[in-house]
Amino acid sequence: MYSFYCGKYVLDLRYPLVMGIVNVTPDSFSDGGKYVSTDQAVEHAMHLIAEGADILDIGGESTRPGATPVSLQEELDRVLPVIEKLSRVSDVPLSIDTYKPEVMRAAILAGVDIVNDIRALQEPGALEIVAQSNVGVCLMHMQGHPQTMQINPQYNDVVLEVKSFLSVRMAAAEKAGIEKNRIVLDPGFGFGKRTLHNIALLKDLQSLTELGRPLLVGLSRKSVLGQIMGADSVYERQYASLSASVIAVMNGARIVRVHDVKATADALKVVSAVLSD
Repeated sequence: MYSFYCGKYVLDLRYPLVMGIVNVTPDSFSDGGKYVSTDQAVEHAMHLIAEGADILDIGGESTRPGATPVSLQEELDRVLPVIEKLSRVSDVPLSIDTYKPEVMRAAILAGVDIVNDIRALQEPGALEIVAQSNVGVCLMHMQGHPQTMQINPQYNDVVLEVKSFLSVRMAAAEKAGIEKNRIVLDPGFGFGKRTLHNIALLKDLQSLTELGRPLLVGLSRKSVLGQIMGADSVYERQYASLSASVIAVMNGARIVRVHDVKATADALKVVSAVLSD
């Protein structure tokens, strides 16, 4: 359960890893516009590695609530030069944050090791593209679509429903030829979920580990933290983000996707010491 095979890497997930976020977008909720050029994005990515990032997650389309979709060509133009440059200088796995099969294919050819898909490979052709490669994949739960997902999300039992969805998507991936050891799972915090749903998932995260694959959690700077602490600004949420990452790992997560890499890496060193045998 604790080995994650992704491209040219085999990651040991007995202890938590930090996935650093590289947004090559003008409109991401936290750092949109800061790293839109290739050189800026690559410089930021190398800085994250120096701070302790174990994985880099590169995205060219914002999936924040209400975000406007971008064209296929625009997304390709944003991410491919960054991936191509980083694949030559990075010594950590590269992840592409996309749901578009065409972007997956191009990114794999350019050198990524992981496909991080908010739609869990449900787009036509996505399963086949990943299956024909050796990359790892993160399957995420989302209710609805980014444009409308936060309008009025409803669940009878959010933990059970998320667990069922991830089980079904994992089975579909395996049937398509994606080995189980190439899969990690993401409950999708903030993607079609109210504050009470996010809290319920975080409290009962351990039950999702029963699916037999490592969990990836992304709570960094998200609005649910702002709602809990009463902070509108994303830049006031660092300490809340650290708390969320620590809680997630203590409850079973093995990868945390974050903006504040050094602070998170330092916090998780303490968690790892506590969790060690």
